[in-house]
Amino acid sequence: MTRLLVSPAFGGAESRRHWKDTLDQPVPFTEPPYAGPPTDDQLDRLKELHPEGRARFWGATSGHDGKMEQVSTGDVVLFTGKNHVRAIGEIGAIFRNGSFADVMWPPKQGGESWHTVYSLRQFGPAEIPYATLSALLGYKPNFQYPGQLVLSGEQARAGIDGLLITTRKALEDAGAVTPPGTVRELPVERQHIRSTTVERAAQQVLFNRDESALVIEFRGTLTDTTVKRLASAAGICDIFLNGPEGYELIEAKSRVERGYVREALAQLLDYARYAPGVVGRLTALFPQPLGPKELHLLHHYGIDVIHRAAPGVFERVPAPDRAREQMRSMWESREPSP
Repeated sequence: MTRLLVSPAFGGAESRRHWKDTLDQPVPFTEPPYAGPPTDDQLDRLKELHPEGRARFWGATSGHDGKMEQVSTGDVVLFTGKNHVRAIGEIGAIFRNGSFADVMWPPKQGGESWHTVYSLRQFGPAEIPYATLSALLGYKPNFQYPGQLVLSGEQARAGIDGLLITTRKALEDAGAVTPPGTVRELPVERQHIRSTTVERAAQQVLFNRDESALVIEFRGTLTDTTVKRLASAAGICDIFLNGPEGYELIEAKSRVERGYVREALAQLLDYARYAPGVVGRLTALFPQPLGPKELHLLHHYGIDVIHRAAPGVFERVPAPDRAREQMRSMWESREPSP
């Protein structure tokens, strides 16, 4: 199971300098002065995960060795500071190399090296109050996250799923993205055609602040049900419920324009093929009511709409029963296992 790191990274002046040097901008690790310190194996791993030769980096001192030994590629890190999660990243290569760390983050005179180094496969800004994170992780609202944490199991899952974090590793494990280093054979007639399907899938947003906030608020209104996400070869849906009519898949969108509505439609129909049981409803979640044309589009395909009516209040506009029943045979058509 994916682990969740909570790493203080923006509190002091030294941390903010490190942030500016190796998080605000990628480090060209194949060029001097960075090219020398990594071992051949470490450099090979960096190139495998970052073939462009550049990556963002962070690290940890020896006092965190016990915690960091558990961390691996695909784990999630929340970078904190000033009472907020300031950024979210996905762990890439991770190894111990004090020489490499010292090039990026020269220690003070007599100071300690950050000898554990990790690259970030994905990295994006965030602005999540500690109180929101604490509610997901089961901490008191005023918890200040004073030191580095490495969480696992249900606590990590609650944080990752609750914030709608989607890692490349999770997509690779689900079969939605080709893992790095995978060699694919193409027929001769296709060898000169450059496919970008996998690249687009791999660029799925690690974290969408607006959609995450909408889902967190909506989940707070749900009772007597287990809220999960569904990972499949189609990607990872935002909410997966087991309700009285069977499974319900819910996809959230941060805006109501037609392009967002069409995207929700395509994703829901794609996800439904991989549901492990009978799909009772497909539902699109929006921050405000849809226009008549957009609502009719989703209802035509039997898809319910839920919109935010007021803070903490959501309204469901169900699709016509006939349209939903007509579409259920399509939803329940299972994608064969590979």
